[in-house]
Amino acid sequence: MTKHRIGIAVAASSLLVLTACGSQAGAAGDYDWKAAPDTSKIAEQGKNLPTYGLAPDWANYGEVVKAFCAKHQGTCAHEDTDMSSSEEIVKFDAEKDNPIGTASDIGLMWGPIAEAKGVVPEYLPPSAGKLKDWQKGKGGWVATFVGAPAFVVNTDKVTNPPKSWQDLLKPEYKGMIAIKAPTSSGTGQAMVVAAAVANGGSVDDLAPAYDFFKKLKTAGNLSQAKMSEEMLEKGEAPIQINYDFNGLAQKAALKAKNVNVEVIIPSDGSIWAPSGLMINKYNSAKGDFLKGFLEYVLTDEAQTLFAKFGARPIRALNGDLQLPAEAKANWLPEESYAAVKEIEITKINPEQIVADWEAKVLA
Repeated sequence: MTKHRIGIAVAASSLLVLTACGSQAGAAGDYDWKAAPDTSKIAEQGKNLPTYGLAPDWANYGEVVKAFCAKHQGTCAHEDTDMSSSEEIVKFDAEKDNPIGTASDIGLMWGPIAEAKGVVPEYLPPSAGKLKDWQKGKGGWVATFVGAPAFVVNTDKVTNPPKSWQDLLKPEYKGMIAIKAPTSSGTGQAMVVAAAVANGGSVDDLAPAYDFFKKLKTAGNLSQAKMSEEMLEKGEAPIQINYDFNGLAQKAALKAKNVNVEVIIPSDGSIWAPSGLMINKYNSAKGDFLKGFLEYVLTDEAQTLFAKFGARPIRALNGDLQLPAEAKANWLPEESYAAVKEIEITKINPEQIVADWEAKVLA
């Protein structure tokens, strides 16, 4: 029920050597990305839809894609290859002369990176006008929904679940806590920012997070087990730091197996961490589909589909969308989010998080 984001450090380092000037040529040709989409071409262009890091079971993207294609009297053969945000950007650039990928979900911190590397087009849909300036680029990417980093706990294995980041340091949790490495995971990078804010930091000061995770590592509380639903179920990593909506999906799945899971928003703070949709500038053969899809993910219909999964639509966070009660049925109670803060996360350079994690936590 999660987007695995299993990246490799090579992708992040490779990203550093890409340049926007190296991306001027390629398969884009003379396609006019600034023009409105020709909607009559959407169904045909969407018949075959290879994506990167935009899995059907990630925040309900399977239903979102299906609904968009049906809206244009088409069907989409949607096939996804799991990638981290950094890998997606590298892949778009590497394939520029023979583009395959169409669209990707990215941690929003990577939106400005994608724009700087020149892999996204100079196109923003009209619906982007509903977003705050930091929630969209000059072109090619928009925020879609948010999640709050939370603790996902197998309460059959942990009878006294942690309620705060500081609780995680307790000796009773030795070897129990699994995370996704910030060196290769957007989820892990959001976790770092959330821990920083909860420990007195900010978008300009992530040092408290590195200090915290260094203590957690030194205490031996971090598990060597891979963070996954399977490890959660088995109890090999019974405490995991994940997005709230992923945790809620895991809770529902494991309930069917008589495994009890609790999703806990840390009482000492978390953040609203946005994801975004990024489209491939070089895949101009599917340009009309991609323009239309970038518009569609911000419509009431698509935003409601994200909500039904358990993710909070970006427009709902902004106060621009009123959701029906049934769309919020999978959400935690509102009071659970009292300590969650909205920050301008695109001010943060995720490549710096990768470097600092290696130097300040792993070293």
